[in-house]
Amino acid sequence: MSERIASCGSLCDSTNLLLQYCNNDDTVSASSNMDMEDRVSHLEQRLQLQEDEIQLLKAALADALRRLGCCEEQSQMTHAGGAHAGRRPLATAASTPPTKVRQLLQALPSRPLSNGYVQQKRLLSSPSSPKKEVLQSIKRKSMSTERLTLVRREMAAESRSRTTSSSSSSGGKSKSKECTYNAEDSYVRMFLRGRPVTMHIPDQQRESYSLDQKVALPDKKLKLQWVYGYRGRDCRSNLYLLPTGEIVYFNASVVVLYNTEEQQQRHYLGHNDDVKCLSVHPDMVTIATGQVAGNSKDGKLLAPHIRIWDSVSLNTLHVLGMGVFDRAVTCVSFSKSNGGSFLCAVDDANDHILSVWNWQKEKQLAEVKCSNDSVLAAVFHPMDTNLIVTCGKSHINFWTMEGNTLTKRQGLFEKHEKPKYVLCVTFAENGDAITGDSSGNIYIWAKGGNRISQVVSSAHEGGIFSVCVLKDGTMVSGGGKDRKVVLWDHNYRKQAEMEVGESLGPVRALAEGKPGELFVGTTKNAIIRAAFPDTLTPIVQGHTDELWGLDVHPTMEQFVTCSQDRQVHLWDTNTHQPLWSKTIEDPGRSAGFHPSGAVLAVGTMTGRWLVLDTDTRDLVSMHTDGSEIISNVKYSPDGNFLAVASHDNFVYIYAVSENGRKYSRVGKCIGHSSFVTHLDWSKDSLYLVTNSGDYEILFWEASSGKHVTNMDTVRNLEWATSTCTLGFNVFGIWPDGADGTDINAVCRSHDGSLLASADDFGKVHLFSFPCSQPRALSHEYGGHSSHVTNVAFLHDDSHLISTGGKDTSILQWVVA
Repeated sequence: MSERIASCGSLCDSTNLLLQYCNNDDTVSASSNMDMEDRVSHLEQRLQLQEDEIQLLKAALADALRRLGCCEEQSQMTHAGGAHAGRRPLATAASTPPTKVRQLLQALPSRPLSNGYVQQKRLLSSPSSPKKEVLQSIKRKSMSTERLTLVRREMAAESRSRTTSSSSSSGGKSKSKECTYNAEDSYVRMFLRGRPVTMHIPDQQRESYSLDQKVALPDKKLKLQWVYGYRGRDCRSNLYLLPTGEIVYFNASVVVLYNTEEQQQRHYLGHNDDVKCLSVHPDMVTIATGQVAGNSKDGKLLAPHIRIWDSVSLNTLHVLGMGVFDRAVTCVSFSKSNGGSFLCAVDDANDHILSVWNWQKEKQLAEVKCSNDSVLAAVFHPMDTNLIVTCGKSHINFWTMEGNTLTKRQGLFEKHEKPKYVLCVTFAENGDAITGDSSGNIYIWAKGGNRISQVVSSAHEGGIFSVCVLKDGTMVSGGGKDRKVVLWDHNYRKQAEMEVGESLGPVRALAEGKPGELFVGTTKNAIIRAAFPDTLTPIVQGHTDELWGLDVHPTMEQFVTCSQDRQVHLWDTNTHQPLWSKTIEDPGRSAGFHPSGAVLAVGTMTGRWLVLDTDTRDLVSMHTDGSEIISNVKYSPDGNFLAVASHDNFVYIYAVSENGRKYSRVGKCIGHSSFVTHLDWSKDSLYLVTNSGDYEILFWEASSGKHVTNMDTVRNLEWATSTCTLGFNVFGIWPDGADGTDINAVCRSHDGSLLASADDFGKVHLFSFPCSQPRALSHEYGGHSSHVTNVAFLHDDSHLISTGGKDTSILQWVVA
């Protein structure tokens, strides 16, 4: 055994050397052509990989040392036990390893630690849709005596389980890859990033349970019915009216065709990450859309590309630029004068490459470095197939294509004010180019030239994000700072103006509708139907910052969302419009309805939570617990308690009276060593179950907040909801090799037959419930581009609602 200890010491020395090596930053050659952002991103990824490797190495070393301790103890028992040599020690092997091994064990953390802090970091999924970062380091709390006892019991049970696995199958244990089943103590153990997660099996399933059973695919499926919101905050020229009466725009990875008269949406779902640009062909049927790069579930790069598709059949016709574009396709435009046979595009490379394609042959005709600065628009001249105009930061360029060569002429501002940004460009009936800029000026550039022929000074206060020439030759412009839509005659004299409300935001895009009608897209992700002199009707609304909070009304076809944009919206699933909206003081993070539906609670990013009247949106109550994120607010089924889960590792329990209008704190659940992520109530409202950022599953008495350590007390409880991502009835949702933060939310249908999950790869999954076998089969649905943060079934299970994080979208799915 002393030799084993010596070898373990050698292994520790090797580990220390490896740690020192991993702490040395890789040198980056001064001649590298990566810019600073690329270098930082590269180093962050290298650091994360090294941290993961160190963490796994520590876990493996700790496991090896524990096994050595068991072996030595058994060896001693064998020599000392004589006739009892065949018997194995139960708890002592795990709880009292030999002194030297115990000293080595004490030098290793039982969970990944750095200076006493749990570190949780995430890599970015794509330039435009970063995955969530698990917020900041959470200080580890010391374990209670009860919890230490529970851990010792589990270690002893694990020792029995491991010993039995080497014996005959009559020991009552079966194994699956990275998942074990202990029949003797009736639990299943899975592993997330090397961390064991133990889940206890209800008594009624003890006899029949097997890891080898397969969970069947659910009979029902999802169909996307509605996309809430519009991407106006950082995209432009992305709103058009089609001859079908539909407006076309995009949000997340979905291109939406919305018939405003019939209140119907159709959806093009060919993209697998954020759509960034859109162009309609002169035939008004064919559409081109460009997307960003992203990462798939297995870590492979999803290349940015352009998809050309039929807006009637929704069939993809061509895919351009796989492996050609860098980072994202930010601008795309069909030619006008040659029947639309050409397509130009600009990507998001450092040099912003302008390329021209024969899209029907999927052949690139020409490309050129466009600008080191940002390029905001690229469009073909309507009368000259070989002329392309690009504009952006401090420039407007006129490109002439001859063969496979693009030649640039810079626009000359001469005596006129040169703006910081040329924000948009369109063309008059006579072929003049018209630009709007960040200084609020409109410049007219004579056809075929690169000089300004006419100026409309101070057309807007602040930037002009869109100019649109109407069919009758008049023009409308949309302002940012002043939020005004202005109508100009043929000679660029102001005819009328109207102002968009502050709650809807600055103008981002303009599209001509029916005669006398306009569609206005805004930077606050709204679309408005407008008509001069002052008709402004919102037809699409959405959130504008990261979105996590979601809950459904207990009896009506309504749901509530809250976001970091400080907005709370109560939505009607039939009209797809907010019944009301309320601005709160802090960024929102979580929401929950009282069982009566009379009030709803909203948790924020600052430790504050508030209660709103569902009918009037009035503030009923406001409280503060800690100063960190309130990740969950959930009323008990009987409505007499409210559980408030925080990133400070605690769950605060309040007694609720007067139908949700009076609150008094009665308990505080103390025991988690990381931030609380999810919670569920038992049907009898007596118990809580919680999950945390370090993959713990803990149980609590609701009335006192006391930690329940006796599994026999809780293993047979029925739970009112299943929103915890870790638990016996849901662990089949986790794929092979999953990071413990890859799945953000889960929800069981009210009839108990379905389970929906929301993951970090933009996917919503639909499983059968219960989902208690490893790697269960599921239906998978795309639409979100960022991480999907939440899912919830409506009260009658007719629909599922899902929310996107950075993409800020809300998707409504029919369950059928």
